[in-house]
Amino acid sequence: MISLDLFAVLFGGAIALLPAIAEDQLGVGDVAYGWLRAAAGIGAASTAVLLAIRPLRRHVGRAMLIAVGVFGLGTIVLGATRNYWVAFFAVIILSAGDMVSVFIRGAIVPLVTPNDKRGRVSAVENVFIGATNELGAFESGAMAQMVGVPVTVIGGGIATLGIVGIWWLKFKDLRNVDTFDELVDEPKITE
Repeated sequence: MISLDLFAVLFGGAIALLPAIAEDQLGVGDVAYGWLRAAAGIGAASTAVLLAIRPLRRHVGRAMLIAVGVFGLGTIVLGATRNYWVAFFAVIILSAGDMVSVFIRGAIVPLVTPNDKRGRVSAVENVFIGATNELGAFESGAMAQMVGVPVTVIGGGIATLGIVGIWWLKFKDLRNVDTFDELVDEPKITE
């Protein structure tokens, strides 16, 4: 779960390129760029509220992989469009997908981590998740300098979809997680 998010954010770091997308690809000014940047928060916050009201209960493993796939698809649309409103809604959708994956990962990782390793796993997860946003932004910026913004963003979305496909095939246990409850160990009494 942690590595899925790590690679998806590393390759799908299109949010860092929003200033270039707004100016070069969409031809909009500062106010429209500000709303485009706010679209990420709108997508994430509205999804968080929806998950608080109606949390995922079934097929959470598949939902996790699909959500990361939605993130990748939204990234591709963002990189390919020259229409401001399509870009605006693509950012909302990719941020919503990211929020769903964060919600599921945030529940599953502590449930499957043994108690004596939970602190260490949590620390590693926080380093990976915290660092991948910046590394993804660096990677996206460096690639955009070499091949251009649209190719970088579309390529990042395609790479994210490829990662989802690999994880879908390679990690059947993750894909087949139905409910969070099945991951909870029964309390063990030790003497």
